[in-house]
Amino acid sequence: MKKFITGMVTFLGLATACEGQGNAYETDSFTTPNGKTVKFHALVHASIRIEYDGKEIQIDPVAELDNRKIDYASMPKADYILVTHEHFDHFNQPAIEQLTGDNTQLITNKNCADQIGYGTVMANGDVLKLADDISVEAVPAYNYTAGHTQFHPKGRDNGYILSLDGLRIYIAGDTEDIPEMADVKDIDIAFLPCNQPYTMTVDQLVKAARTIKPKVVFPYHYSQTKVIVIPAMLEKDGIDVRIRHYE
Repeated sequence: MKKFITGMVTFLGLATACEGQGNAYETDSFTTPNGKTVKFHALVHASIRIEYDGKEIQIDPVAELDNRKIDYASMPKADYILVTHEHFDHFNQPAIEQLTGDNTQLITNKNCADQIGYGTVMANGDVLKLADDISVEAVPAYNYTAGHTQFHPKGRDNGYILSLDGLRIYIAGDTEDIPEMADVKDIDIAFLPCNQPYTMTVDQLVKAARTIKPKVVFPYHYSQTKVIVIPAMLEKDGIDVRIRHYE
């Protein structure tokens, strides 16, 4: 059962566009049911910058990973920072500090909040209303494959369903194609991880996408996994798969 902090908003519709030239990072733009623009910037691996209606939302910000440096100093301070769990490729205190301004709200699991010393803690099933048109739900993210469960044990980490003016975004976090994905409904845009042994295989990601049925899928957190095969695998399902630099 969900533990409601406050209620969720309602899905209404979707329109999309893609930008490439003139941006430091690949950017995809979507339009909410009420005509507001949501932009996703592919930073690195599991780090996503979201712009929405004058608000800045950062997902799992990491300043440096595999010789790739993210210039957070050039970005506006975040209104909201969402962190899924405490692994180094998701939780990076220098990046969080660089993005934090007077009104920044950090939202994370208990372990990260304990380590950094502050933050709004969400557990699986919690729902938080951040503004009249912004809400976030924490959902399960874990491994179930034998020999892999130590990486992401059940109940510790979060995935998030972020709702922006009715546009529903599933940020899966580090997870396999767990049974709880059957409860993830009405998703417009899904960020699904794809690198074993830590998250999903290509086949697991395809299965997860068919379970969730989003309009758009971004494979992310994929390192050296050959995700280029995924668009063809989901073509008959009518799912728009977009490969960006989320190695």
